[in-house]
Amino acid sequence: MKRAFLIGCMAAVLAAPAAADPVLGTYQTQPGDTGNYAHVEIYQCEANICGVIRKAFDGAGKQIKSDTVGKRMIWDMKAQGNGKYSKGKIWAPDRNKTYSSKMELAGATLKVSGCVVGICRSQNWKRVN
Repeated sequence: MKRAFLIGCMAAVLAAPAAADPVLGTYQTQPGDTGNYAHVEIYQCEANICGVIRKAFDGAGKQIKSDTVGKRMIWDMKAQGNGKYSKGKIWAPDRNKTYSSKMELAGATLKVSGCVVGICRSQNWKRVN
């Protein structure tokens, strides 16, 4: 009985790093300054969280070709626990600026915010997958 308990504990400890982070998935951004929006895939990149633009859409919701598709938008984001992430960077394609960023996941909504030289922006992204 004691041996089975120890084996169960070891299995739980070894499985913990393999558990998927709850933020992983695809999110729809809010429209930027141009009226366009994107689908961003959030994924694990080594010990951090990263994101890449997978699709681009115009203001009417029609998928468009864009040179931003395939570009990294989020990198070096570190999980802080309780759905919070910080100390990362986010690139805003509509302004071509990179911001120091943080994120917070609440249900299917990811609040993304960032600042550069005292100028801050934020958006609420909706999970699409």
